Amino acid sequence: MAVVDDAELFGNAEDQRAYEDFCANQEAVEKFTLDKPALVCRWRMSNKKVPMLNRHIRALSERLVQGEPLTHNMLSWAKQHVEWSLAEGDYTAHDGVLMLVIDINGNAAMTVGEYEPLADTSAKALRARSAEARSEADETGVAPELLAAVNNGELAFVAPADEFLCGTATLIEQLAQTKGIPVTRVDIPAQLKGALFLVSDEHGVVPATEADAAEADAATVAFFAEGYEKLRARRS
Repeated sequence: MAVVDDAELFGNAEDQRAYEDFCANQEAVEKFTLDKPALVCRWRMSNKKVPMLNRHIRALSERLVQGEPLTHNMLSWAKQHVEWSLAEGDYTAHDGVLMLVIDINGNAAMTVGEYEPLADTSAKALRARSAEARSEADETGVAPELLAAVNNGELAFVAPADEFLCGTATLIEQLAQTKGIPVTRVDIPAQLKGALFLVSDEHGVVPATEADAAEADAATVAFFAEGYEKLRARRS
């Protein structure tokens, strides 16, 4: 098991003891059935790791459960538990999906399953997924999937201006910035034009199957998808 320097996480012994008690409680919770889920996160894995774990944890820190932010203890537990459990766990879905479930009482558990690609990647299907994720964001503060598009060399997300983006979306935003691509946000999907795609913590970059966008804009979406896959496939 990896060695963690607790001094880097906690300023005093009392906080450290509180965290250790919290971890012990979470380990006990996983042996029982959780209450009604309040938050479910699905993060894509690669080689028994979550490549964008730090991005996902930052987005997790902006999410709400029952109207309250997650505690520092919960965030620390989630990050360390993912790293340890995936590295040492006995499971076959090494490139699957990690699911983090937090119930209405603030208890959490994790599980790993096989990855299943989207069966329908039409624009209509992607819009429907985006709408469902938007409903989740209304309760938790962060949408796990976003509809986006590239039009005339400009990237636009369907998201409020002040909303924290999910982990995968922060990567796409950063990739756009490296290429000098302007990034904006719009309020509703109907405002999107150009090469439509879904940005998802579970599925990555999913272009809509309809090929009616300009070649240059479609190529930019392909660049985002390639950048995501390169990061996900990295073995170190």
